[in-house]
Amino acid sequence: MVWKTLVVLVVGLVVAAQISSAFTVPAFLWSPAFSSNGLKESVNYEIMSPKDLANSVLSQGGWSDLLCSGRKRENPVDLAIVFVGRELHSSDVTRNKHVDPALVNLLKVSFVKSNFSMAFPYVAPSQEETMENLLVSGFKEACGHGLEVSSVAFSESCSVEGGLQKLANLHSIHDHLVSRMEKRTKGYTDLVVLCHGGSRSAEELDQPYPESVIMNEVIASVEQSGAKYAALYVSDPFKSMYYPGYRELERFLAEGNVSTNSTGCDEVCKIKSSLLEGVLVGIVLLLILISGLCCMMGIDTPTRFETPQDN
Repeated sequence: MVWKTLVVLVVGLVVAAQISSAFTVPAFLWSPAFSSNGLKESVNYEIMSPKDLANSVLSQGGWSDLLCSGRKRENPVDLAIVFVGRELHSSDVTRNKHVDPALVNLLKVSFVKSNFSMAFPYVAPSQEETMENLLVSGFKEACGHGLEVSSVAFSESCSVEGGLQKLANLHSIHDHLVSRMEKRTKGYTDLVVLCHGGSRSAEELDQPYPESVIMNEVIASVEQSGAKYAALYVSDPFKSMYYPGYRELERFLAEGNVSTNSTGCDEVCKIKSSLLEGVLVGIVLLLILISGLCCMMGIDTPTRFETPQDN
């Protein structure tokens, strides 16, 4: 009975690991400007919701001193940047073949070389609300009295509630960062949320830029302006399935006659394949363990021994 329980537990852990890696996304938090609680290259392996991630960023990551009222540093960070990507799953970070190798390399370099860095490998995104909306609302709830920042701006591809300032493309993002450095209120931090929407402008729908290019250009603009910044990257690949942006919809309508005999594998296909892979691995391990136990149970020692005969 104990062996059967152990077998079921092992198979359950294997299948759970496969499912968690298929349904979770990674998040990285770093800052070259300040250090929070002496943490560097810290990893939190808990499976958490976006609201839990927001709480961890504020408490463990020190963003409560940047965003919440009544908690200001002597040398505050000028800019808090939230990147919301659409590509990475948790399993993509450890695989040899990445969706975007340049993006994974950029995140790893930022994680290792910054004065402060944390990683959250298993964040479970919501299928009802967008990641950016959950993070901002999580920041507001965790702060208690709301956010106390100089300004809040979102890229145009973000799906957020409320009439907030929207930035159309990389050029407008760069102009916004430059203007804020000139007009920023001393002692307060600006919050900028950037979501990967695909292209630099509405006219360039057919030539989407990868996340690594956008992140590199934004970080280069910030560093060139001399601003101190802290950055949070979190992926939300399921957003495109449940909340298609207007640019994706415009691209679909512009294509007109799209072939229905596509052989590509979308996000749903990848999730199903990961689940099937986990089930197959679990079945194979179960068969191996059962076969081994049966062989061990089949080994019997003799109950009677013949007495030696005298010559």
